[in-house]
Amino acid sequence: MAVFTPVSPAAAESFLGSYDLGELVSLKGIAAGIENSNFFITSTRGEFVLTLFERLSAEQLPYYLGLMRHLESRSVACAAPLPNREGKLLGHCEGKPAALVRRLKGSDVSDPTPEHCALVGAELAKSHLAVVDFEMRQPNLRGLAWWQQVLPDLWSRMPAEMVRLTQDELQAQQGFHQSPGYLGLAQGAVHADLFRDNVLFEQRTIEASSHASPVLGGFIDYYFAGNDAFLFDLAVAYNDWAHEKPENGQAMLSAYAGLKPFSPHERQAWAMMRRTAAFRFLVSRLYDWYRPRPAEMLTAKDPAYFEAILNHCRSSEAMRECLP
Repeated sequence: MAVFTPVSPAAAESFLGSYDLGELVSLKGIAAGIENSNFFITSTRGEFVLTLFERLSAEQLPYYLGLMRHLESRSVACAAPLPNREGKLLGHCEGKPAALVRRLKGSDVSDPTPEHCALVGAELAKSHLAVVDFEMRQPNLRGLAWWQQVLPDLWSRMPAEMVRLTQDELQAQQGFHQSPGYLGLAQGAVHADLFRDNVLFEQRTIEASSHASPVLGGFIDYYFAGNDAFLFDLAVAYNDWAHEKPENGQAMLSAYAGLKPFSPHERQAWAMMRRTAAFRFLVSRLYDWYRPRPAEMLTAKDPAYFEAILNHCRSSEAMRECLP
């Protein structure tokens, strides 16, 4: 959610004018993220988030917007696009495809507790159950085919140690993706990017108690979504929310399994899928690090974070981990 394309107040006012949402009060760029240009918009009728899509085409976007609307209709807590006066979810602003969502309550949590992780696990299971009748399809655009495409170019730019790691892991992942254990996994539309900064929480104090409990505000930023294994979606979240925090991981997995029990294929594939999830984000961070794009308020994320997670997931200890 960086700013690649600046939006003028006049352009924001014109875009907002296609909705029945009042008049523009304020416009503010959002610094977090690395794919699209995002802005907080306050109008006389509420608070919203305006997204300008920098890489996704207008032909690709109906999948993402339709998925969010579908999940919202199934009572999954997520930011869903709003229709304009013509009933359309997609418009244009500053020459780019653009959409507007209502701003969810709450904020992201940098140091989550098991309570936070249990809420995420349960809602993620709920979302996987909700897409059983979602008929649109879109491949995970940051999956195996993309790794095979971009890594050869990056190898000429990376240190030798990183080249060896990524070459070895790519070979392992190619074998895993062709295995019966992987091919037998349940699949559907997944978020595929459920990091801590893509989940919002509120804190509410329970009556007759001084304890403040987290309340899930919702999932945001579905613009890496695609059809993939549900287990991959869970592994992405687990690696970020529970790395080196076993109590967080246990809470997330138990809450997920309470709504959507794990299949034998999922149990067998878990350790390798954690590697898959770690490798996906190592590759994307290497790509952004060595092939940066100009943007206001953008700082490329250090690949070292996911290098460490991948190395942990490749360890003999991690490869013995089991699902509850």
